[in-house]
Amino acid sequence: MKLILLGPPGAGKGTQAQVLSEKAGIPAISTGNIIRSAIKSGTQMGLKARSFTDKGQLVPDDVVIDIIKERLSQDDCCNGFILDGFPRTIAQAEALERMGVEIDAVLEISLPDETIVSRMSGRRVCPNCGASYHITDKKPKDDGVCDGCKSELTQRADDNAETVMERLRVYHEQTQPLIDFYSLRGKLRTVVGREKVADTTKAVLTVLEDLL
Repeated sequence: MKLILLGPPGAGKGTQAQVLSEKAGIPAISTGNIIRSAIKSGTQMGLKARSFTDKGQLVPDDVVIDIIKERLSQDDCCNGFILDGFPRTIAQAEALERMGVEIDAVLEISLPDETIVSRMSGRRVCPNCGASYHITDKKPKDDGVCDGCKSELTQRADDNAETVMERLRVYHEQTQPLIDFYSLRGKLRTVVGREKVADTTKAVLTVLEDLL
C-alpha cells in the first residue's frame, strides 16, 4: 500500500500513520520528523529549514523533494509506505508523479480550524525522548514533566497560537488545493477527525478497509 495522509497541522496524521504502519507492515514517513531532526542536529538543511518553520511557513519544495527521493529509495519502502506531510503543494505532488510513484489512496483527515488551534497550542513535548502530551487532553502524571524520562516538557516553537494560525493560513492556501488534485484522480478518501483518537482510528480503518 502506498498512501498519502493529508490534513491540517494537528489533525492527528502522525498518530494514524503509526497505526496504519503497524497494521500494514510498511514505514510511516514523516517529512516533519526528518526536518525537525535536521534542525536539532544543526545540519545545513536543518538551518535552512528552521528559517521557515519558526515562522509557520513551509520548507521550500526543492529541499523537501530531495529528502523524499532519498527516503523512498531505501529498502524498507519496497512493499509500500505512508507519506505524512508530503506532498504539501501541487508542485510536490507533480514531482512525486514524475518520480513514477503510483499512489493507491490519499486519506484526508478533516478538522475545523478552531479545534486545531486549541489542540496544538496546548501540546507539550519532551525534548529528550520525543513523547507528546497536552495540557488538557493528555496530561503527564507530574505537571510539566515527562512520564518516561522525567525531562521538563516544552512547547514547540511552531505550536504557539499565533504560529498555528499562520500554519493554518499556509495550509489552506498551499496544501488544500491537493484535495481537488487527488479527487480528480479518484484517489481521495476523507474522514472527519473525532475527539477521541480511537474513534478517528476506527473511521480511518473503515475507509481504507479494501487496502489493508
